[in-house]
Amino acid sequence: MSIVWDERGGATVVRDGHPQSYVDPDDPLLLVFEYVQQFGLVLESLRPDPAPLAVTHVGGAGMTLARWVHRVHPGSPQIVLEPDVALTELIRRELPLPRGHRIRVRPVTGQEGVVALRDGSADVVVVDAYDEGRLPGELAGTRWVGELDRVLTPDGLVLVNAADEPGLRWVARSCATLATRFAHVGQLVLREVASGKRYGNVVLVASRRPLDDVSLTRAAARADFPTTWRSSDQVSRLVAGSRPFGEVGEPSPAPPVGNLLRLR
Repeated sequence: MSIVWDERGGATVVRDGHPQSYVDPDDPLLLVFEYVQQFGLVLESLRPDPAPLAVTHVGGAGMTLARWVHRVHPGSPQIVLEPDVALTELIRRELPLPRGHRIRVRPVTGQEGVVALRDGSADVVVVDAYDEGRLPGELAGTRWVGELDRVLTPDGLVLVNAADEPGLRWVARSCATLATRFAHVGQLVLREVASGKRYGNVVLVASRRPLDDVSLTRAAARADFPTTWRSSDQVSRLVAGSRPFGEVGEPSPAPPVGNLLRLR
């Protein structure tokens, strides 16, 4: 793993040959990777109040989104589940977290860490954990989705950084799996990924309560890259006939050889 600095003073965290985070220590509001910007747009739209949010991040890397939450929702208690101790030590040394943060890093896997959380303890759970470019199957099955349902507050949100090949068949099964516990599952996706032109990231948004489609459509229009919001109704039609994963899911498809997509 390594940190690559650029001329702006920002840093890209690279692991397993893949860029995993971009951090500007002086500007935590700068979200460079498309899907991280999409996470921010979703939270701006659905949680506009700057009051603290209890956020659990499954996967840490440079903790870009945790830094953003700290700035936008000051005082937010955040838990980061990151099993790579060496990576966390590197980040703490080279890209230290801001003063006054309430971010706690636990050196455990997502499965271990979420099982240990209290019922109803998280306002938001962000699933963004990749191993050699693939989201593990343990973070995609019905057992995992049941744990997410357990730890969320009644109006809580699940955000998932999913990555898939053209056709988005794995994403469709992931949405069907989330729908076994959450009545509303939408997608924020780059148009060229939605149209099947290339492998890419899709941000899945799951909730027990209806999602604000008007605000999320406007958020998609504000994105730096051409982006589409697919409502829960649209996603239901798109994934009709897709089977949910079993108790343990399948890993997401591997990125193309030599691919430098931003996976975290």
